[in-house]
Parts: sequence; structure tokens; C-alpha cells
Amino acid sequence: MALKAGIVGLPNVGKSTLFNAVSTSAKAQASNYRFCTIEPNIGLVDVPDLRLNKLAELVNPNRIVPTQIEIVDIAGLVKGASKGEGLGNKFLANIREVDAIVHVIRCFEDDNILREEGEINPVSDKEIIDTELQLKDLDAIERKFQKAEKLLRTADPKQKAEFEILKKCKTQLEKGKNIRELNLDKNERMAIADLFLLTDKPVLYVANVDEASMHGGNRYSAALRKAAEAEHAQIIIMNNSIEQQIAELENAEDKEMFMEEYHMKEPALNKLIRSTYVLLELLTYFTAGVQEVRAWTIHTGWKAPQAASVIHTDFEKGFIKAEVIAYDDFIKYKSEAACREAGKLRIEGKDYVVKDGDVMHFRFNV
Repeated sequence: MALKAGIVGLPNVGKSTLFNAVSTSAKAQASNYRFCTIEPNIGLVDVPDLRLNKLAELVNPNRIVPTQIEIVDIAGLVKGASKGEGLGNKFLANIREVDAIVHVIRCFEDDNILREEGEINPVSDKEIIDTELQLKDLDAIERKFQKAEKLLRTADPKQKAEFEILKKCKTQLEKGKNIRELNLDKNERMAIADLFLLTDKPVLYVANVDEASMHGGNRYSAALRKAAEAEHAQIIIMNNSIEQQIAELENAEDKEMFMEEYHMKEPALNKLIRSTYVLLELLTYFTAGVQEVRAWTIHTGWKAPQAASVIHTDFEKGFIKAEVIAYDDFIKYKSEAACREAGKLRIEGKDYVVKDGDVMHFRFNV
């Protein structure tokens, strides 16, 4: 169940370079002109997880299968995109299809890389994108708001409640603020679910900095961090070009030497992928056997039968029970048999809420 995260930003901020760095299945063209990317590039990305490797060391399986998320490289937006500028309607439609947004913002100076927005100003760049997404959302909200207003005469409590939620969203957008900042509850979200609002999607900011600033950041990334924190969003500082160079190295030793040269313990990319995974409210459980050790992606809060369905729908239909070992226990006792003997293997039923890192085996009957 690979969910989608869309990489967005103004033209020439390093979106396609970032995509090339993270994607294990596709490469995007990165060029120094606007709208180099027109059709979205899509790639599946392995989610780095040391737990998977540690389990594999104990089980020694025939293969190791990491979990994945889907990354979509969406063309650069420009001011006026909500009105169709720069193929804006097409690009905004692409954003509507993703589950979360990775917003890349330029935080470096380089006269050789085109920039039409004037001096480097990451906060202003963020606001340009925010405004275009807000205007597009406002257009969708207003259309539904007008219909809901007419239905108020029916005196249906449900219609009145929906109208009030739409009114709240409309007011928020008119203030130049994003829907996600309203923290709508589950029932309130039902009123706008059909609109797939752009500013309701969770966002993660990437400050693309120069080489000298890749560890500590700079004044541009500091300004962006302040703006991100104001909306309780996370920011990751990285040099997209260096991350792409690391990703292109096939030999593990070469990668290590390269990272040592730049005083890196791991690619910043790994943190980005893991953070995106958390942003999507996902967690991982494992299956561990001789044939394979595998990581599986599920939503936070899923119960055992739902978790089983990502392996096969029959597992959910005929679910009987789940055998569960906590990851830390598996590592401590080094095998399923030893965990069973130590009383660390639990039998859980249909109401069990799966925890991140659970090692699971499902019993079912179809």
C-alpha cells in the first residue's frame, strides 16, 4: 500500500534533483529552465529501516524486502498557477492526487541557476506556493459553500453542520491560512473529504542549502525553520546535489568514503524518507521467516485483520488470530522459538491494534 508523497516547489529549487536522489525506480530530468518537468515523474522509494537488517541477520532469509512509499516529482509551480499560469491547473491536479507534500525551497545563492522571483527569500517562496494552493482550495470551497447555503432552507441539521464547517474553511482560506492548521476532527473532515483540499495535506519542508551549510544550515534555512515551526511543520536541511551523488554510487564502500569526506553518518535522504513516512501516519510491522524477512506498511491505528490484508485480502476475510513478538524481544532472544519459550510470543485477536515494529504471523481460514 505505497502511499504518495508529492515533491513541490517553485521552478529551479532542486525538486527533480531530490527526486533522483530518493527514487530507486525512476530518474527525472533536471535542467536549468522552467517547466523542465511537465508530466509528473513517479518512483518507488525504499524506506530505510535498520530493524529490517537486524532481523535478517538473525533469521538469514532468502531475501529481504523493505517497505516503500511512492514519490511524485511535480513540475514547478509559479505565481498565478491557481488561475492556470505556467500550466498551473495541470500541476495542481497532480498535487491533489498525493497524500502528503514535500515542499522544496531554495536556501542557497548561485548566479548560474535561474531565478525569476528576485533575491533569495525562502519565506516568500513558501508563501507563493501556499497562496496558489489556498486560492485553488478557496475556489472549490466556495462552489460547495454556495450549494450548501441554498440547502439551509431544508432545516436538515446535517446540512446546517456541513454549512458551518464549509464556512469555517472558507474564512480560514480568506485569511491566507491553510486548512491543515484548523486541526479538523474526523466528522468535520467528512464535509470536505470529496474536495481533496490541497492545503489540508500534511507538509514537510526541505531547505535545499549550499555545501557549506549542509550540517548547520544558514540564515535562509533559519528563516524557513521559523516559518515552518509557526505551523507546527517539520523542516529538513540538506544539499540535494550531494544527496543525488551519494544515491548514484552503487558500491557501499564508495558511499561510505563519500559520506566520510562530507562528515555524514548517513544520507540526509534517509531522514527525509523516514520523516515522510511518519508524515503519512504510517507504521511498519514485520514478517520474518526463512523465505523472506519483510517490512509491511500500514496506517497508524490499524487492527490485526486490517494489517493482515496488506499481505492478502484473504488474510483479513478469514482472520483467526495473530502471533505477535515485539521487535525488541525478537532481537533480545534472537529467534521466534526462543521468544516462544520465554513467553514473549503473544496470541492476539481481531481487536489488537498493531504497534510499530511488531513481528507478526497470521493464522487464517478461508
